[in-house]
Amino acid sequence: MFDLIIKNARIVDGSGRAPFPGDLAITEGRIAAVGEVTGAATRTIDAQGKVVAPGFIDPHTHFDAQLLWDGQARPALAHGITTIVPGNCSLSLAPLKEKHRMKLVGMFNQIEEMPYKAFKEGVEWNWETFEEYVQRIRRGLAINVAPLVGHSVLRLWVMDDEAMQRPATDAEITEMQSLLRQCLDAGAIGLSTSFVDMDETLQPVPSRYADQRELEALASVLGEYGRILQIVPEFYDADLTVARIDQLAELSLKFNIPTTFSPLFVNADNSAGVAKVMARVDEQFQRGARVWPQVQTRPIDISFSFAVPSLLFIRFPSWYRIMRFGSHSEIVAEFADLEKRKALIAEAAMLESLWPRLVLRQVASAANQPLVGKTLVEIAQIRGTTPVDVMIDLSLEEDLDAHFLAAGMGHNNDDQVGALLTHPNVHIGASDGGAHILSFSTYGDTGYLFSRFVRDQHTMAIEQAVKKITSDTAAIWGIPERGLLQPGYVADITIFDEDQIDRGAEYYVQDVPGDGSRYVRDSIGVDTVIVGGSVAWSAAQGYTDASTGAILPGAAASA
Repeated sequence: MFDLIIKNARIVDGSGRAPFPGDLAITEGRIAAVGEVTGAATRTIDAQGKVVAPGFIDPHTHFDAQLLWDGQARPALAHGITTIVPGNCSLSLAPLKEKHRMKLVGMFNQIEEMPYKAFKEGVEWNWETFEEYVQRIRRGLAINVAPLVGHSVLRLWVMDDEAMQRPATDAEITEMQSLLRQCLDAGAIGLSTSFVDMDETLQPVPSRYADQRELEALASVLGEYGRILQIVPEFYDADLTVARIDQLAELSLKFNIPTTFSPLFVNADNSAGVAKVMARVDEQFQRGARVWPQVQTRPIDISFSFAVPSLLFIRFPSWYRIMRFGSHSEIVAEFADLEKRKALIAEAAMLESLWPRLVLRQVASAANQPLVGKTLVEIAQIRGTTPVDVMIDLSLEEDLDAHFLAAGMGHNNDDQVGALLTHPNVHIGASDGGAHILSFSTYGDTGYLFSRFVRDQHTMAIEQAVKKITSDTAAIWGIPERGLLQPGYVADITIFDEDQIDRGAEYYVQDVPGDGSRYVRDSIGVDTVIVGGSVAWSAAQGYTDASTGAILPGAAASA
């Protein structure tokens, strides 16, 4: 007797093999048979007309905090995601001493735009070590988690405040190596670091003070376990990114480890630079190095209001200083002061092509409600002023709570993006799920992959797209027994309608601890999501009480 049989499926097994008809049987959380299945089952799902695929893997998220109050990582599960990788960009919530908690929260607030109140009201701080954090998030876990350990927190643990001042000594490096081994033994899938990020005081994060000696020492520990190194390079400069690719390649070859960097965007003004980056990636792969660029599927859309500092304004020092460090009343005063406003508008002129495209997306007042959905150009014409003035005026009229959308800012040329996504040395990822919750909703990147690049553009076949986000990702990250539909593998499965799968429209919800809000998207065309053999979400019933998520790759001793 099987626990579950999925009948009448169109099986896309993750290997790249063409779809084929068949059934799939599950017993004790694992796939028991694929193809012709005979015998009875406790439960049967009729997948007539639908694709049955391995569960999708999202390799770049920041669900670290959300997992503490939401073991389903909503709405990721509903989009067919069965495994997430948090802890990217040098930031993880462990190992973390009590005295460093607010420092880390500040970095999450600055880099990942996570609100302070969410940590204050949604997090019970009852761990310090990585093992304790893993045990904490195991409770009620419905999704698989392959957590990275952040380089910045390793430095904080070992060096305290000096982590943000200087390179480490030999003794400190040795202590960091030992600490990293403890994290890997507890289930960390690898290490993340950053060469660009800043903390809440706009100073470099601790990982940026590390020298090559320290990075090599930590990479040597990764080599002992065969685990991955993730970095954020100077993505705004192609030549600097190429230099980081070379650095990663040497670490990959020397210590026999996989490496990955993100993000990599292609825009109208940087296509030559992206070509240069990919040429170097190909060159290093030919040498035997593993340096995987992560490329997202969706265009760059950013929402913002003046009430919350947005990374959209970081290129405008005066604007960002006000929004980052000013109180609510100080922000209002700065923009209401006519002389100061003139200077701010002059600074904004350096990106004059951006402002006309902005759309007013949300207001509280009835008076401005008829303007919602109009561009700043349209509103400026109505009011007889300029787009930038309109943006400031509306923000003041709405007590800073007017919300704007900058849509299609880049990564929106389907031919260029599609060519990247299909490249054999490109890793599909960089969703940032769980972060930037008031800037954009990344949920549905996988649905967009199928709707845009499989169904609409015919850039890739469905079996290629599934392989990219299942078995390829599992292989790159060393995630065991997942990513393929074959007997013996863990039953992480997504059932979807290939003619319908998509991402829904972005919308605003208030479901973050501390009365916080975020933008989310519903899934379209996803029917059932199975994690560890149990149905975790279905279109018919929504989220279930299944808690069969696992920590991957799991606790292990060094090789």
